[in-house]
Amino acid sequence: MQGAAPKTLFDKVWDHHIVQARAGYPDVLYIDRHFIHEVTSPQAFDGLRRRGIGVARPQQTIATADHNVPTQNQHLPIAEPLSRFQVDTLQKNCREFGVELFGLGHEKQGIVHVIGPELGISLPGMTIVCGDSHTSTHGALGAIAFGIGTSQVEQVLATQTLLAARPKTMKIEINGPLGKGVLSKDLILFIISQITTSGATGHFVEYCGSTIRQLSMEARMTICNMSIEMGARGGLIAPDDITFEYLRGKAYVPQGADWEASVRWWKGLASDPGATFDTEYRFDAADIEPMITYGTNPGMGVGVRQHIPRPSGSHHAELDKALHYMGLQEREALLGQKIDYVFIGSCTNSRIEDLRLVANFVKNKHKAPHVNAWIVPGSQAVEQQARAEGLDRIFAEAGFDLRQPGCSACLAMNEDKVPAGKYCVSTSNRNFEGRQGPGARTFLASPLTAAAAAVTGSISDVRDFL
Repeated sequence: MQGAAPKTLFDKVWDHHIVQARAGYPDVLYIDRHFIHEVTSPQAFDGLRRRGIGVARPQQTIATADHNVPTQNQHLPIAEPLSRFQVDTLQKNCREFGVELFGLGHEKQGIVHVIGPELGISLPGMTIVCGDSHTSTHGALGAIAFGIGTSQVEQVLATQTLLAARPKTMKIEINGPLGKGVLSKDLILFIISQITTSGATGHFVEYCGSTIRQLSMEARMTICNMSIEMGARGGLIAPDDITFEYLRGKAYVPQGADWEASVRWWKGLASDPGATFDTEYRFDAADIEPMITYGTNPGMGVGVRQHIPRPSGSHHAELDKALHYMGLQEREALLGQKIDYVFIGSCTNSRIEDLRLVANFVKNKHKAPHVNAWIVPGSQAVEQQARAEGLDRIFAEAGFDLRQPGCSACLAMNEDKVPAGKYCVSTSNRNFEGRQGPGARTFLASPLTAAAAAVTGSISDVRDFL
């Protein structure tokens, strides 16, 4: 009798969660963990009310307020009427339907994709969904995690399952050590620039190779976070000893004998030798340098010392439109481009590791006088840790504004907006027109490149300072 065919990590987790499968139809997939926030959940709860039903398994849903929250004076009522209404509605819905909520003022409050891993709510081998595209972040733990729409949020609340078509699989392998000043954010911006913002459409991506294995958990989260920016359904990384040590002792993680049993199972969560993927890419880490975007999608990125490229064919009109919005020109150098704002935060780069990197760089330096520099931690725990380590004093002495947790200027759905026409170097994940505020112009970069721009007042190569 022949053995079973080798499987990818994705297929192992997906198959483990199939409740029902029928040829020609989406699978019925069991969902282990459901995260909700104030933006995509109100209509879903209204749907439950209209149908006269409750949340099927409320203990598997966790709510937090993040998109609309202010990042200053969180002890006061929210000033923006729409934001206040959305946050109040989330509180009302969670109370009515018995869902645990980490609201403003709660010690566990924060950006949904930061608190899930940091609390151990997200675990290897899980299926995880949220009404937010960057749910792919949780895949760094070896989970299948992806964003869903509001109607699907209602479906999961009502049944703890989801109708989902199985995506194709993609392997992206990166080998070799990262160069000086190069972070995981540069790595993922490089990959997106190579395969484009639609290059992984319809796929779930597994990242592997020696470069990935050497990364910390928080760096892995940055990579999986931006999988969606190349069109992927999500991204994941096989759990290993780095994953297990990161999770050990966290609030929601199994303890004692249950922990040991969990680790034994998690160790089997890897793609089998000989497993086949629908698409494969390989990259050499030596080819990656500090990256910066120049256009209005995350795929419009180059090394910080390179010039804006000249595209051909159908992409020319797209680039022309993007450069007109950005106030830039083809073949123009980005190095030395004056900037006005620096935003270090978002579910991509707001963890304690990111803040430590920035603090280490700006210590005994000061931001340029004309630059507004915002640092927004991803959770209450990150903010408290930063203050405990004295990072707040370093930021204050450097002229940086350390704020309170929230999505902040990543999407300008709150009070933190970049004014029209101003340039912002941002550690967030999207640089679409108006993403950080109407008319705002965004350069995506790593925390180190953002910190260097804050100090010099212009786009700079962080390697010149290291």
